[in-house]
Amino acid sequence: MEAMRAGDFSVRLPAGRDGPLGRIAVLFNEIVGANQNMAQQLERIGKSVGEQGRTRQRVKFGISTATWGDMEGSVNGLIDDLVWPTTEVTRVIGAVAQGDLLQTVRLDVDGRPLKGEFLRAATIVNTMIKQLSVFTSE
Repeated sequence: MEAMRAGDFSVRLPAGRDGPLGRIAVLFNEIVGANQNMAQQLERIGKSVGEQGRTRQRVKFGISTATWGDMEGSVNGLIDDLVWPTTEVTRVIGAVAQGDLLQTVRLDVDGRPLKGEFLRAATIVNTMIKQLSVFTSE
């Protein structure tokens, strides 16, 4: 138990006992296994999305009940929230590269306004497009 608390998810209690101690061992091993899987999924998604740019990847913990499902949803929601502004800016810059100066970056995601650095980046891109429109009309 101390090893697990310290983050070593490779530990297991001996299985095969009968009675309450046997049941505790089985449950402990399942909990450690679930934590090990979650750690592996988080490492995988960090490499896949963060390092390799595979932005369609999501975590799947394998247990989607109660807080396990909430945690899975939180991580996947975070990925969605981080990827959307990047995708939107890329879409608009691609349109500008094709000569379409009518496109702008939306300042909201599903009715939620962009904030912080996301709003700053979107505003910069939109300002750039306005400036380009002024230059092309002169």
